[in-house]
Amino acid sequence: MESIQSELLLIVLCCVVVVSYLFSIGSRYIRVPSVLLLLLAGMGIRLIAEAYEYELNVPLLVVESLGVVGLIMIVLEAGLDLELKSSRIKLIRDSFLSALIILLLSTSLISYILYEYLQQPLLNCIVYAIPLSIISSSIVLPSLHALTEEKKDFLVYEASFSDILGIMLFNYFASPEIFSLKSIGVFSGNLLLSILLSGLVSILLLFIMTRTKLSIKFFLVFSLLVLIYAGGKMLHLPSLIIILAFGLMINNWHLFKSVPWIQQQFPQEQVNNLNQLLHSITAESSFLIRTFFFILFGFSIDFNMMLQNEVMQVGGVIVLSLFAVRFLYFRFFLKTNVFPEVFFIPRGLITIVLFYKIPQEMKLANFNEGILFFIILVTGAIMTLGMLFYKKKPSELVEEPAFSDRTDIF
Repeated sequence: MESIQSELLLIVLCCVVVVSYLFSIGSRYIRVPSVLLLLLAGMGIRLIAEAYEYELNVPLLVVESLGVVGLIMIVLEAGLDLELKSSRIKLIRDSFLSALIILLLSTSLISYILYEYLQQPLLNCIVYAIPLSIISSSIVLPSLHALTEEKKDFLVYEASFSDILGIMLFNYFASPEIFSLKSIGVFSGNLLLSILLSGLVSILLLFIMTRTKLSIKFFLVFSLLVLIYAGGKMLHLPSLIIILAFGLMINNWHLFKSVPWIQQQFPQEQVNNLNQLLHSITAESSFLIRTFFFILFGFSIDFNMMLQNEVMQVGGVIVLSLFAVRFLYFRFFLKTNVFPEVFFIPRGLITIVLFYKIPQEMKLANFNEGILFFIILVTGAIMTLGMLFYKKKPSELVEEPAFSDRTDIF
């Protein structure tokens, strides 16, 4: 195998960013998620590299680290997008229940499928089922431009809640001891401690961000968020709750109007400027991290592995289960229009990152990784079909406001 030259590697990296940008533009017209295009591009790069006998070895730690940073950005972005208003109580309630119930039902069904298929311990099957049951906000959020505002808001909230609830559920079941009063108490205590710390850390971050006189803030914010996550994980705390609370607080600063001291120290206008900075940071960071993560993940996919009968059968049953659970919940519990929301079942970055986090003692011996690849690609294709066949009704066709005119964002 011939080693790739540094100059050629730089050319490839820059071309990847440019192509990803073009994918983001093109996806708005062809309604194919840009992430799915990135995965296919990664698979294409692998075929080209193999044809020209280039060797490109990317350490698993690099891919995993990219995924973790992407996870932090996704959670922060979710907090910055969730607007808490009394007029949105019904929307928040419906989206939260949708995310929670569909997550639990999907986890139960997939756990049963894996248990029957692999004949492995049920707990291990549950740990594998949880990541496969989480809707990927990294795929959903950039793909909502063609939907009405009502549908868009619901899916933003649902995907964000699915991420947070799924991560918390995974952390609980992946812990060394569960189903005991001690483990439940420790988990509840850690959750409560994280909520208390989130307020203190949020105020501290706000103080640092608003008081610094330097214009260089991007990597400061970025490093502080990563430090919070890594420090929380070392202390066995659900540190993503802290990051989510920080985003929620910044985007809903108007709720603190009744506290004069806070408003004096951090005026609304000052917080709005920070909000704009954070939106810019998360948008730019998420784009770059998402680009390289999915390209590298696509590069790692062995297409021949997905064509195995075992992979197609088990993966197909799991995808049908995910679709059925979502359809039945929307149709009979939420009692709302199921199209195209029912097609939004993509699995992506969070699913992959959590698979990397499965403890060694909980690994399923006979689990074929091709099943994971199959589910991610097929669920992305299903969402694409929903977007392709969805058309707004004439009454729903309104002019999209320019970004600078959207005062409700910040």
